Amino acid sequence: MSTVLREHAENAFADELQALAGADTRPRPPSWRLSPWAVTTYVLGGRLDDGTVITPKYVGSRRVVEIAVATLATDRALLLLGVPGTAKTWLSEHLAAAISGDSTMLVQGTAGTDETAVRYGWNYARLLSEGPSLGALVPSPMMRAMQDGKIARLEELTRIPSDVQDSLITILSEKTLPIPELNTEAQAVKGFNVIATANDRDKGVNELSSALRRRFNTVVLPLPSSLEEEVDIVRRRAEQTGRALELPTEPPSLEEVRRLVTIFRELRSGLTEDGRTKLKSPSGTLSTAEAISVLNNGMALAAHFGDGTMRAGDLAAGLTGAVVKDPSADPVVWKEYLETVVKDRDGWKDLYRACREVL
Repeated sequence: MSTVLREHAENAFADELQALAGADTRPRPPSWRLSPWAVTTYVLGGRLDDGTVITPKYVGSRRVVEIAVATLATDRALLLLGVPGTAKTWLSEHLAAAISGDSTMLVQGTAGTDETAVRYGWNYARLLSEGPSLGALVPSPMMRAMQDGKIARLEELTRIPSDVQDSLITILSEKTLPIPELNTEAQAVKGFNVIATANDRDKGVNELSSALRRRFNTVVLPLPSSLEEEVDIVRRRAEQTGRALELPTEPPSLEEVRRLVTIFRELRSGLTEDGRTKLKSPSGTLSTAEAISVLNNGMALAAHFGDGTMRAGDLAAGLTGAVVKDPSADPVVWKEYLETVVKDRDGWKDLYRACREVL
């Protein structure tokens, strides 16, 4: 078993990618490891003619994935847009792994990201000793992706300052990166494209200029449409993470996962699943990704401080922490939900008591 805490997608699913490459007879765009059909099968899962099972990496609309893959086969960049927790980063990583065999050409957007992260920097020791030269230039992941004909990933695009965002315009429109210090440029090799992710719910968001937005084909990733779909996503990802962390615990029961996801969906929508009771929503997003984290926390508690089986008490601490983000307003929302919904729901008494104990 690998000692790496979190393997890159191309390593974790190398067997599936190899099986798909062997079975893939459809046309492939320049520099792509797989055809668009095979990329979509890798992402959504399926069964090959030889019986090989491809596990689903993303649970959602097939058409959304097909549009995303088709975009990357053109000269337009792809912008995955959605609220936090809609698997934007997860999908972008797997798309890059399937198309380029390399998901590491990554620029992480933050408020402190500067132009060197998108364009290039300098090795200042060599710059001082020999002046501007190709040897002193330090290429960014974006520049390396251009030179190698691979997919570059740009996370949290709207958190990057506007002037840095606009440095992408020449790259996306002209497919070149000027290097004025050397009176030259880096030209993109066929196969190069960009997958960016963004959401408009976080603080510190910088709106995209219309000029930059035109360079992207925007695909909106929705939250899971049904309870069962979200339960499947949370259960599957929590089990994968538990195995990676080597937690000595049983996988969480389907009933515990369903209770957790039901709470998240009800508080997120401000309405109980049966549509009868209106609820106040807390300040947090209560995303699918947060539900996975709560479940992993409960599994760790059960493994190291329990008997290995996750129960309501193991779930309660992480659940309360996920809901109560604003210490002034959220406790009121959470207590009201516990008293009006959880307390009287059949089979939820143990969860109600456990949550009240940690409040």
